[in-house]
Amino acid sequence: MNRFVKEVFDAHVLIQCWFSDPAAHQQAGTELLARFSPAFSMVTVTGYRLDYPALCAFFREQRGTKIGLEINVEAPVVIAENEAGAVVAYQERQQLPGQPETLRYSTVVFEVDTDGKVLWRHLHETAAANGH
Repeated sequence: MNRFVKEVFDAHVLIQCWFSDPAAHQQAGTELLARFSPAFSMVTVTGYRLDYPALCAFFREQRGTKIGLEINVEAPVVIAENEAGAVVAYQERQQLPGQPETLRYSTVVFEVDTDGKVLWRHLHETAAANGH
């Protein structure tokens, strides 16, 4: 599996754990935040813009707030890739128990740091029309 695509899957496993488990160990949160560049930026499905400090605050507030959340990453596509990073598009399905499933289309820009570590540099999410 492409290392950038693998990063999308691996990060979402941690995100699901962090959001769905009130007892998630702080180390999981630290591991999660270490995946993001200090220069990270994001446009959320609701149109808000987040930088790295806002992302950190968001994740700290969200530990265990979505018990039973399921996140499934689907249809990853590497749009561009080189030694400095990549652009990957994917679909993300989320569902909380007893609630309708949501679908979002996401595009992430990855950068590779000087140690060869893959970091999330920018993420843009768009909610699918009528969940499709």
